[in-house]
Amino acid sequence: MSEQFKKTEICVIGGGPAGVCAAISAARMGIKTMLIEQGGFCGGMATMGLVGPFMTCYDAKGEKMIIRGIFEEIVNRMVEKGYAIHPSEVMGGTAFTSWIKIGHDHVTPFEAEGLKLVLDSMLEEAGVEILYHTSFIEPILKENTIVGVSVSSKAGIETIYADVVIDCTGDGDVAARCGVPYEKGNEELGQIQPATMFFHICNVDTDAVEADIQRNKDNFYRKDGVNYRSLHWRVSEARENGDWTLDRVSIGIFRMPQKDEWCVNTSRIMGVDSTDNKSLTMAEIEGRKQADEIMRFFRKYVPGCENAKLKSTASHIGIRESRHIKGEYRLTAEDLLESKVPGDSIFLAANSVDVHGRFGPKSNEYITIKGDYYGVPYRSLVPVKIDQLLMAGRCISADSTAAGAVRVMPPCMAMGQAAGIAAALSIQNKCTVRNCDTDLIRSTLKEYGAYL
Repeated sequence: MSEQFKKTEICVIGGGPAGVCAAISAARMGIKTMLIEQGGFCGGMATMGLVGPFMTCYDAKGEKMIIRGIFEEIVNRMVEKGYAIHPSEVMGGTAFTSWIKIGHDHVTPFEAEGLKLVLDSMLEEAGVEILYHTSFIEPILKENTIVGVSVSSKAGIETIYADVVIDCTGDGDVAARCGVPYEKGNEELGQIQPATMFFHICNVDTDAVEADIQRNKDNFYRKDGVNYRSLHWRVSEARENGDWTLDRVSIGIFRMPQKDEWCVNTSRIMGVDSTDNKSLTMAEIEGRKQADEIMRFFRKYVPGCENAKLKSTASHIGIRESRHIKGEYRLTAEDLLESKVPGDSIFLAANSVDVHGRFGPKSNEYITIKGDYYGVPYRSLVPVKIDQLLMAGRCISADSTAAGAVRVMPPCMAMGQAAGIAAALSIQNKCTVRNCDTDLIRSTLKEYGAYL
């Protein structure tokens, strides 16, 4: 098998929310950009993972949209085509938020199939060279600098040389294979957040579901006076009858743009290592088993779901946590909760810390920030040890608790846009990404619609 060679200026590995925004932002600055994606479409957890809705993009008061730029463009295009509901129209404590209020104002319900189309269009318009069905194998290093990657596809093994590589794999595969140090999950506790098999159901009588919720509002578990655990009275009934074996006490269901369709975020698979194919295989199989049990529960116990149908299960298990790559700065929970905004912040966010399963399968930690928002520094996207490599997505340099906030999709899109712009600026200004002028990165982000 002959090895083939290609040359680009920026190579983005991974076409999830972060990778798409990184590729689009770099290409829009006139830089030759290639996007490598192992699947047949982009969107990552938003499409193949069926994760939804997009969590909040507003400040903590719910008054101002602060994650903007390419994320906002994507949302607006989906809204225009009927694939999404604009976050300005969605408030917490409603069916669109699984009746959770705290931290859930202004989420974005969307259709995964529509998102695929929108992302393809935006990538093509920007001039990104897309390689679907192509998997990253290993980095090409020249001393402590990454100069390219090798990839595999049906065409064989290819070498792609690049001036900058952006790791948007979620698991930090590129950085890890470069030898950059990392933590996996919360190493102090020996825990990794559980995985979830998201799935979508349809043919639901939504009015009947909402009526059951309203009848039982007084039975909700109360957290700071806010309704939090939906349908737990139905779960209790099913458990008493021997029809519920999962280690969950409630159901997370989120209404989608189509009134009879819902996104289900309930299954929980503990101890999944998404960097190990055997562990992933177990998780995929177990996730579908749990989805099947939940569907039987819906039809038997939830008013309005008697005739519900399983529309689709995710083609990739939902992963909350794996590697946290060591960067120039390690984002901490204190940084977020104290609403710190470093001088080199490349986006602002107000997403709460949301850590699942740290103290057992039934546990959930949800901690809101003290101020209006926090900033994520550019240094957290720059790995130690290796030059001309950037990271974006849930693999950035952060402790496990902080990652529980910035792992969600709007922040990942914001950091992707920042990484793409930084990579482009480093090429234009003939400097390393490590030494790129952060004031210039920030001003360029603002030019392209970011809120800073």
